[in-house]
Amino acid sequence: MFGTIPLSLILINLGGLLVLIGFFAYAIQDATFNLIGFFYGVPLFLGGLALKSAELEPVPFDSVTPANLIKVREAQATPTLHQIRKDVTRYRYGQEAHLDVALEKLGLAPSDDDRPILKSLQESEIGGAYALTLKFYSPFMSLDVWQEKQEKITRFFGPGVNVKIEPDDDLEQIDLTLIADPAKEPVTSPV
Repeated sequence: MFGTIPLSLILINLGGLLVLIGFFAYAIQDATFNLIGFFYGVPLFLGGLALKSAELEPVPFDSVTPANLIKVREAQATPTLHQIRKDVTRYRYGQEAHLDVALEKLGLAPSDDDRPILKSLQESEIGGAYALTLKFYSPFMSLDVWQEKQEKITRFFGPGVNVKIEPDDDLEQIDLTLIADPAKEPVTSPV
């Protein structure tokens, strides 16, 4: 539920309502509701505004995922692919961009201004395997730079994942496709 409704909006509305109750209670001289409105409403409202200023909106899907593809996802997607999809499709707070830490570790974010920006996701099936395509707006990182990092990206998002990097129709957009490889068993550590 909280992934689809921003927490900042909930706090702003709840805090605003309590502040209004506090003002109304002050007008009718009801000390209890007056205190509740000011001591709880104002901090909630200000907290909501603070979260709103640090809010990173979810990345949209390019198209609706058909039911048969959801079955393929559930059967083949690695925990990493599930985590990426869940993380970028919910509201985040205190981050500059989606996958900013991953891009930095992969050497694809030399600075905050030059960092590729994740614009959308697309789920598909490639050769019977589940694929998650991350569409990056990347005007400062050429396709050659992305392709040089392909092996490192594969290791970073693996095991059990193959990587395909292609330019989109727009020359400043890169499609990073993470393809589940059902033949590769994910490495599990002993307990």
